[in-house]
Amino acid sequence: MTVLPDDGLSLAAEFPDATREQWHRLVEGVLRKSGRDGLSGTAAEDALSTELQDGLTTRPLYTAEDGAEAPGFPGFPPFVRGGRAEGTAVSGWDVRQRQAHPDAKRTNEAVLTDLENGVTSVWLAVGEEGIPVEGLAQALDGVYLDLAPVVLEPGAAFEAAARELFRLHEERRVPPRAALGNLGADPLGLVARTGRDNDLQAHGESAAALAALCDRDHPGVRALVVDALPYHEGGGSAAEELGCSLATGVAYLRELTAAGLSVDAACAQLEFRLAATADQFLTIAKLRAARRLWSRVAEVCGAAPAAAAQRQHAVTSRVMMTRRDPWVNMLRTTVACLGAGVGGADSVTVLPFDSALGLPDAFARRIARNTSSILLEESHLARVIDPAGGSWYVERLTDELARAAWDWFQEIERAGGQAAALRSGLVADRLAATWERRSEDLAHRREPITGVSEFPHLAEEPVERETAPAAPSGGLPAVRRDESFEALRARSDAHLAATGARPRIFLATLGPAAAHTARATFAANLFQAGGIEPVLADGDRELAEAYPASGATAACLCSSDTLYAEQAEAAAAELKAAGASRVYLAGRPGEQRDAYLRAGVDAFVFAGADAVAVLSAALDDMGVA
Repeated sequence: MTVLPDDGLSLAAEFPDATREQWHRLVEGVLRKSGRDGLSGTAAEDALSTELQDGLTTRPLYTAEDGAEAPGFPGFPPFVRGGRAEGTAVSGWDVRQRQAHPDAKRTNEAVLTDLENGVTSVWLAVGEEGIPVEGLAQALDGVYLDLAPVVLEPGAAFEAAARELFRLHEERRVPPRAALGNLGADPLGLVARTGRDNDLQAHGESAAALAALCDRDHPGVRALVVDALPYHEGGGSAAEELGCSLATGVAYLRELTAAGLSVDAACAQLEFRLAATADQFLTIAKLRAARRLWSRVAEVCGAAPAAAAQRQHAVTSRVMMTRRDPWVNMLRTTVACLGAGVGGADSVTVLPFDSALGLPDAFARRIARNTSSILLEESHLARVIDPAGGSWYVERLTDELARAAWDWFQEIERAGGQAAALRSGLVADRLAATWERRSEDLAHRREPITGVSEFPHLAEEPVERETAPAAPSGGLPAVRRDESFEALRARSDAHLAATGARPRIFLATLGPAAAHTARATFAANLFQAGGIEPVLADGDRELAEAYPASGATAACLCSSDTLYAEQAEAAAAELKAAGASRVYLAGRPGEQRDAYLRAGVDAFVFAGADAVAVLSAALDDMGVA
């Protein structure tokens, strides 16, 4: 048995430290083998970097030299490492399930099932998006209101909903100081979603009055939520979401302190709601940056250190959820939940995988709540306080994201604050510009969507769900990553319903399988993303015979560059003569482009092309409305 010396020496002490320059040389060799000669030093490192939104860049390597300033300790300012010293290690994060069914009886059944199976707090949509205010009593029948926090999402009806909830507390003899939850007042969030600010001042005064009541009589109930989801769902980046949440939080602090609350009491009335995406590291960094930023705001406003810890509710992103192949959403929400938990969120809501299709069914709600349960009880994710802390990458990303968000927050404040920025269109214009850039990445599949833009399944059985109440409209748009491809698939579905068949494309494979498989697979994947069914060529038949039998109206040549040079021109001419209205060639044409065009090739499809534009034009050419 080897006995390690007890002299404090590292096991790696006998090994020389590797330098960044040595790593650069190894990277240069790999790039050279992949055909990217001439890149050396930092240029080689840049070639492996990934551009993120907000001007951020993910580098391929991080060392101690890349670390940010010390993030402090959990439970102490600036709260980067957590709002509480013990983190979520004692009891895990609060598992919060959202309920939006307009029928109070069915909502009650779902709520009780959730609470019996791992959910620890209830999030109820009330009013236009959920149960009527008068249905609260039935929806919460059998719920121990002093044990299970109730969080309301009441929209403009927050004052009436709050009164009804307090009435239930009194009726069920729940001591005011034992009540738990959040009344969900969010006047600026309502403006962001609806575009209506006529009642903003009155709503602000009502919210402040509720905050004063909660501070005085209901210390376990918060009155306001700073909901940043409208900015995320409006197409905003992580920094833009954080900046808007800061500006909203500051606006509420001003309103509450003007109504007589101390800064500490005002901070205690706020809960921040943020989106968690399938980019786990960005989610982790966003939650850590949010706490750091709010700590700075609270400090400047004069709050005591203990009052500056931000209360966070993370919700898995609606933007990332897809309507096609919705089962993949389970993977997305699992990664998002992991990021939220590791990032230190106090409460986490996992949206059911079918939530983009309508009202979730019992199976989807079960999977959603069990996602947190498995991560908590089997993966023990909460047992380590700030597990990402100390990672040079995460610390650097947290710092860069916080700085980008602070710049945007300052721009909003210079414009007069969040209300003025919403009214003037500053926020809407910024989010629209960000979404336009991201839409380009989605269209070119630089940001792939599994099951939609990549690996679509045309033969999947559609998942049907009961229609959900209409979301508020008139304010910021509600975008989805899949919207462009969904529009293409909808055209294909309509064609299928009208004709009994989907639009088809004939994949004219040239040469042996080894030569054409890669590009045939690529082409099939691409065209299916637009709802176009690929038909593979029969290797035993000539193209002139196989194409008419396929039922397709267009064709795509698939093979290697070498075989293209030998056979593509003749094959294109043969397909045109056989009746193909349009002939594509899979791959970049290079120097042969003009020759291929003269032979009858109409367009080229390749990785990095605008897939949405290619597929839209293809459907147009096929006569698909």
